[in-house]
Amino acid sequence: MNLIIDVGNTSIKLAVFEEEKLLIKKVVLEEGLIEAVNNLNKDYKNIKHVIVSSVGNLGEDIKAYLTKNHQVLYLSHQTKIPFKNLYATPNTLGIDRIALIAGAVNQFPDKNVLVIDAGTCITYDFINSKNEYLGGAISPGLRMRYKALHNQTAKLPLLDTEAIESIIGNTTKTSINSGVVNGLTVEIDGIIAQYKEKFSDLTIILTGGDANFLSKQLKSSIFANSNFLLEGLNFILLNNISE
Repeated sequence: MNLIIDVGNTSIKLAVFEEEKLLIKKVVLEEGLIEAVNNLNKDYKNIKHVIVSSVGNLGEDIKAYLTKNHQVLYLSHQTKIPFKNLYATPNTLGIDRIALIAGAVNQFPDKNVLVIDAGTCITYDFINSKNEYLGGAISPGLRMRYKALHNQTAKLPLLDTEAIESIIGNTTKTSINSGVVNGLTVEIDGIIAQYKEKFSDLTIILTGGDANFLSKQLKSSIFANSNFLLEGLNFILLNNISE
């Protein structure tokens, strides 16, 4: 069994896989990570290999605990990956984006795939049918857009994410929601349309914390999969174990 640890900007996602089958996933904060891993070890006694993907810093005590009890792979730019990375600055490519592309390679081999990760930021990552990663784009996510309007102005309130009923906002609240939600969905649909003009037979994956919300707003045909990054990390780990 494999344990996947994805350390994000605000929380940590844990998942246990048996080969490629997801058995359980949960979300914890860093201070609860050791306890959560310990509980998973009790429930799934065959966990042997661990992969850690971290966009931030993971405490040395946690690293020591993991290394003591498991064979740990820390995903980095030196890790063996199942695709050709043509990013001009490969050492600056986020490891979360590497995992997403690995997931695309595993689930849609020899396809043109655009992976859209709707989290703190919106990332767009493209791999072609020749198994070549070409790059993509990064833009502000939903919550970042709401917070920017509130933090960079004197009077605009900080709102919760809410689906829009009309493109025309007739109050400050509905105007903000229309600007944020409609603005982002038009952006995503527009970027998808640009990719479709260049690449035929395009497969589009939408994942991340806001994937379910956004999938209901988009016009484009997509595959929504909230576990895509975890599945990509597991695929990288399986490839490295089999060396």
